[in-house]
Amino acid sequence: MKKVVLAYSGGLDTSCAVRWLKEQGYDVVCFVADLGQGLGEGEDLEAIESRALAAGASKVYIKDLQDEFVEDFVLPALKANAVYEGKYLLATALGRPLIAKYLVEIAHKEKASSVAHGCTGKGNDQVRFEVTAGILDPRLEIIAPVREWEFKSREEEIEYAHMYNIPIDVTKKKPYSIDRNIWGISIEAGVLENLEQEPPEDAYLITKSPTQISTYPKYIEIYFEKGVPKKIDGRTYKLKKLIEHLNETGGLYGVGRSDMVENRLVGIKSREIYEAPAAAILHTAHKELECLVLDRELAHFKEIISLKYSELVYYGLWYSPLKQALDGFVNATQKHVTGSIKLKLFKGNCTAVSRKSPNSLYKKELSTYGKEDKFDQKLAEGFIKLWGMPYKK
Repeated sequence: MKKVVLAYSGGLDTSCAVRWLKEQGYDVVCFVADLGQGLGEGEDLEAIESRALAAGASKVYIKDLQDEFVEDFVLPALKANAVYEGKYLLATALGRPLIAKYLVEIAHKEKASSVAHGCTGKGNDQVRFEVTAGILDPRLEIIAPVREWEFKSREEEIEYAHMYNIPIDVTKKKPYSIDRNIWGISIEAGVLENLEQEPPEDAYLITKSPTQISTYPKYIEIYFEKGVPKKIDGRTYKLKKLIEHLNETGGLYGVGRSDMVENRLVGIKSREIYEAPAAAILHTAHKELECLVLDRELAHFKEIISLKYSELVYYGLWYSPLKQALDGFVNATQKHVTGSIKLKLFKGNCTAVSRKSPNSLYKKELSTYGKEDKFDQKLAEGFIKLWGMPYKK
């Protein structure tokens, strides 16, 4: 019997895919990557394993990849200030190359000739999985059941799951497609496809509505060392614990929600909502610290690099030569990114209120309009003449 390793999330698509692949004559081995989706009110990984076996899998691998995820994928993107189209903090996109890496590794271990995923033909994740697998082992056959099977809607998939007694959490009344990891949550489908409708509160999982939050703000101070977040309010955390703490704190103050119409790689627009409290807080703090310590030309050029970096992550090109080259540039920019940023969390907003760094390029005696002013304003006239010389006719 042919053997296939399926990237299994426990959701509707991959649960149906297990049974469907088995009907096509495959021995299905499932791989579940723990990227933090089991934390708090998230998925129960034991329940996911039971679901895979109930659907027909012969074996299930579960790997805790949280530390590798935050250290080797999240942190480089944070240093790069990678945000897709100004809003998406790339939680799902960052997890896919790591999952694909282990999907290929398990296929080798199991001597499987194929790997499979539960992505749709409209989405970005199919590209991320298949391009990564192709880079790591181009000999593997890739199967995408959702692109091939007979189901025309999620409602038909739900009926199929019920017919084979596959336990699922989704219902016809709440048919959201959700992907979750420690860095954030992606939510789509269902009523969210109506662009005229505000996302209902039941779509959100870890953030409180700003209208339900206390009238008192929360202040936190985050310390970075060479671009790496190390402390919150003077207390040292390992990166995973630091992110968990900020997810909880930020979620209580409604921080990290975004609602956007984005440009998918395949050429269509889609409406997505995201929750990423820790990501929003850390990106705000990291960006503010860079504003303090990077010179103008480096800061401006890094904006261009950040845009390209976010596109490479979104497009599934994590292991591409260009992305690896950009990592070298980004790491070079971080040598002076050390210091503390105090943030105010209030009714869904996260704003910087205090900044300090031993490498600060801010000089009060040059910026002030008070009596401490040491700036020689007479120099400005000559500067303006030289600056404007090329444009005079």
